[in-house]
Amino acid sequence: MKIGIALSGGGIRGIAHAGALKALEENGIKPSVIGGTSSGGLIASLYALGYSPYYIYILFKRYSEDIVEINSTPIVTGISNFMMNKKIILSGLKTGETIEDAYNNLALKKGVRKISDIKTMPLVIPAVDVSEAKEYVFTNKIPSKSKNNERYITDITVGKAVRASSSFPAIFCPCQFKEHRFLDGGVLDNIPVKEVKKQGADKVIAINFKADDVDEESNMMDIAMRTIDIMGNKISEDSLNQSDYILTIKTDKTRIVRC
Repeated sequence: MKIGIALSGGGIRGIAHAGALKALEENGIKPSVIGGTSSGGLIASLYALGYSPYYIYILFKRYSEDIVEINSTPIVTGISNFMMNKKIILSGLKTGETIEDAYNNLALKKGVRKISDIKTMPLVIPAVDVSEAKEYVFTNKIPSKSKNNERYITDITVGKAVRASSSFPAIFCPCQFKEHRFLDGGVLDNIPVKEVKKQGADKVIAINFKADDVDEESNMMDIAMRTIDIMGNKISEDSLNQSDYILTIKTDKTRIVRC
C-alpha cells in the first residue's frame, strides 16, 4: 500500500510538520508520495530530497525568519493597508530570494537542481498564478491520468518552486517564473490531498494546524493569524474531506521570538 502525506501551509508553524514526519516514521509509517503547500511545501521538498525529519527541523529553524518572517509588522501592516485601501508597493515587499538560494544550495548537496531531478518519491507543491487566477503544481512526476498537463511544471529549480508556493500575499512579492507570477498556493489549495492522490497514493494522511484561540489576552497579531487560519481552514474543507486520515496539530500561538 502506498501512503501519501499532504502537509498544509501554516507559516512558521510549518516546523511542526518535521515532528509529525518523525513520529510517523517511528511508528513504521513512511510515505511513498509527499506534497505540501507554502510552509508545508518547504518541509515536503526537504523530505523528498532525502533529509531526515530531525535535520529538516534544524534547517527550518535556521532559516525561519527568511522563510516567512511571521512577525507583527509585515502581516498587520499588510492587512491594515489592504483594509484601508492603501496602495501596497511591490518593491517594498520581501522578494524571497534568500530562501530560494538557500533551498537551491540544499538541493545541490543532494545532486538536485530542478525538481524533476528528485527520484526518491513523487513530490507535489501547489502555487497560484495571480494573473490567471489559476493553480499550478510543481512536481517531479506528471500524473499518468492527468487531463491537463499544462498545469504541471517540472523544469523549475527546487528553490524557485518553494519560494513561489510560500509567497504570502502582502508580505512577499509575486514570484516570477517564465510568463507566470506566482503567489502562495494556500490561496486555492492549502492541503494538496487531491494532487497527492493523483500520484498513486492509496491512502492519504492530511496534516494541518488547529486555529489558535482568541481570548482577552490576544493581541493584534493573534487576531490577524486567527483570521488567516479561518480562511485557510475554509479553503481546506474539500481537501480534508478527500483525505483518509487527518492529523491536526495544536501549536498554541507559535511565532518567531527574537533574542
